[in-house]
Amino acid sequence: MASCLISRHFALSLHRNVRLSAPACRYVSKAAPKTQQDYDYNGPSMKTTVPGPRSQNVGAINFFCNYEESRGNFLVDVDGNRMLDVYTQISSIPIGYNHPALLKLMSNPNNLSTLVNRPALGILPPENFPDKITESLLSVAPSGMSRVQTMACGSCSNENAYKAMFIWYRNKERGNAAPVDDDLTSCMINKSPGCPDLSILSFMGGFHGRTLGCLATTHSKAIHKLDIPSFDWPIAPFPRLQYPLEEFTRENAQEEARCLEEVEDLIVKWRQKGRPVAGIVIEPIQAEGGDNHASPDFFRNLRNIARKHGAAFHVDEVQTGGGATGKFWAHEHWGMDDPADIVSFSKKLLTGGYYHKDELQADKPYRIFNTWMGDPSKNLLLAEVLNVIRRENLLEEVTRSGKSLMNGLYELQAQYPGILSRARGQGTFCAIDICDDATRNSLLLKARDKGVLLGGCGDKSIRFRPALIFKEYHVHMFLNIFNDVLAQHK
Repeated sequence: MASCLISRHFALSLHRNVRLSAPACRYVSKAAPKTQQDYDYNGPSMKTTVPGPRSQNVGAINFFCNYEESRGNFLVDVDGNRMLDVYTQISSIPIGYNHPALLKLMSNPNNLSTLVNRPALGILPPENFPDKITESLLSVAPSGMSRVQTMACGSCSNENAYKAMFIWYRNKERGNAAPVDDDLTSCMINKSPGCPDLSILSFMGGFHGRTLGCLATTHSKAIHKLDIPSFDWPIAPFPRLQYPLEEFTRENAQEEARCLEEVEDLIVKWRQKGRPVAGIVIEPIQAEGGDNHASPDFFRNLRNIARKHGAAFHVDEVQTGGGATGKFWAHEHWGMDDPADIVSFSKKLLTGGYYHKDELQADKPYRIFNTWMGDPSKNLLLAEVLNVIRRENLLEEVTRSGKSLMNGLYELQAQYPGILSRARGQGTFCAIDICDDATRNSLLLKARDKGVLLGGCGDKSIRFRPALIFKEYHVHMFLNIFNDVLAQHK
């Protein structure tokens, strides 16, 4: 059965790294001995079910945490339960808990001023802020971009990126002439031409944030959008690929072509409605919406459609940016010199913001503005995170661990075909489908009680979002435990 579900390439790779004997047995790693790390534990340690007696499960809260005792890949709760964290605060912990390099940075008295004073960066930035931005964010700028606008979180990063696209589009329409009196007066009462009828095209299954503008482009779960007024903006289908990819090449190419054709149709339709598309926003991998992938050709063609119709192309790397796919930016997998006009980020980069081309720079002060516009202390941390990534070659680590994780998921999928399907991923940014939502939720809870913290996404997927220090040793630790959970599932 395994041979018909797993490609020969993956099967051969699997047998070199992992041995699986009788059904429901545990994985044994031969190729991934434990790597000693001073700041990491040697495995999970569970004392109670989770949440335990000291945690009060209120609303969305899963449990309360003891961050002082958490280390490396392991999160500790207030009841002393130590869990292998393969979810990492919704994909936002870059190099694990309490990394020594970051603790050392925070103990440096020269950094105290940065930690205790949070300036209004748009008007009163610190003297060294341009140099610090060059050292951190601009050192990892996407191809073709030399400008960055800092923000505080993913939603406000996208929200202001949308504003930048609208400002750019209207300036093009005016021929870069100054706004006239009618623009200035009408915008004060939410009327055109000052508040133009422009739109942003997004994709079904996408998630771009929960603020009002972003919510109009978020289409992953009803609970995010219920009862909130929204804009009449176009929503295109995102390709729904069939797996294994090598067995459905023709079908997947047809699906992507269908979606691209629908994008063009929607752009034309909305122009005819008097609400032209000023920008297209898309995730390289739809994360919250179910870890939905598309081919590099799909994104390259979508980029060309945006150019053809005069729309800005915005790549939302809030969850995918920072190295989890094996490249610092997921869009690097597309192999393009000019991949986007705007790239937004947050999560693993610890701060928020967006990179942009010169022409999308706001034409006047205060058009893209808020009180904090980021946080120099987070940028200080990010600079050291980037040093660790380079020094420890963590992108190569992610690639190795990701291959082991995918191989293990393929084998589990073959062993439990009634439960698991559609294993997919880039680097350690991986997911697998469960047969239904109820089973998915049950597996998440059982894995947590055995010491592995996972997250769900989409209708019935489990997503894997470990830190960049997640090694092959940790992969096989996870596979052992998850295999036990599956074997005991009734």
